[in-house]
Amino acid sequence: MEKNNVLLVDGMALLFRGFFATSFRGNFMLTSKGVPTNGIYQFMRYFLDAVDTFKPSHVICCWDMGSKTFRTDLYESYKANRDAPPAELVPQFDLIKEVVEAFDMPNIGLENFEADDCIGTLARVYSKTNEVTILTGDQDILQLIDEGIRVAIMRKGQGNYEVFDHHNFYEKKGIYPEQVIDLKGLMGDSADNYPGVKGIGEKTALKLLQEYETIDNLLENIDSLPKGVQTKINNNLDMLHLSRSLARIKCDVPISCSLDQALWKYDKAKVSMKFEELEFKNLANLI
Repeated sequence: MEKNNVLLVDGMALLFRGFFATSFRGNFMLTSKGVPTNGIYQFMRYFLDAVDTFKPSHVICCWDMGSKTFRTDLYESYKANRDAPPAELVPQFDLIKEVVEAFDMPNIGLENFEADDCIGTLARVYSKTNEVTILTGDQDILQLIDEGIRVAIMRKGQGNYEVFDHHNFYEKKGIYPEQVIDLKGLMGDSADNYPGVKGIGEKTALKLLQEYETIDNLLENIDSLPKGVQTKINNNLDMLHLSRSLARIKCDVPISCSLDQALWKYDKAKVSMKFEELEFKNLANLI
């Protein structure tokens, strides 16, 4: 029996990328009612290109549901370095979900969790009997790669993807997917605003994991580490453990979505009506 090919889309990653790719010249694409639509327009262009490239049988879109999550409960400064979204982007958050609905595609998100956690949970379930492709711009998701799970990272420009799977990951990164969590624990993540071990960067973190495999193993053998590294780790032990917890994507979030609801099959008239409402003339010929 042929396996389904399920595409899990990191909605926010595409929307933010689409918004900033088009707005840097002040181009917000307003409708005649004055509603900005540039992020949605570019989201659709990315999305339709990905569907064309990866040919999914099923598609689901996952979303963050606000900035407060269990990670901000663990560490108040988590993502606190991020500016509030631009005013022109705010009305596009709800509108993009309406567009996704017009394609009869499920929108999945859960209060207190990030889109990554929803993606991780669904990917683990679906990959038991299907092939899963995750579309994102976010490297954190690489930790989910497994037998039936590959990740397509969007690169600069449209239609450029770097696809990581369990065959090529080690060759590209020098570690295994499950070690990504420990890598982040050691080096932190400036985008998400947690520090890891102060003074340990990616190069040292990679070297340590190539030698010791895990943080736990590293700590058991701490006496054999160079004195400088020992000191850094001992001085930042709590933050090391906390950073590792923040980096780990939760794959047991209480959500589910039956694949029957996610079949990639849409009513062209319904989508055209939505596009017309948003005054997207050029997108109609892509569907």
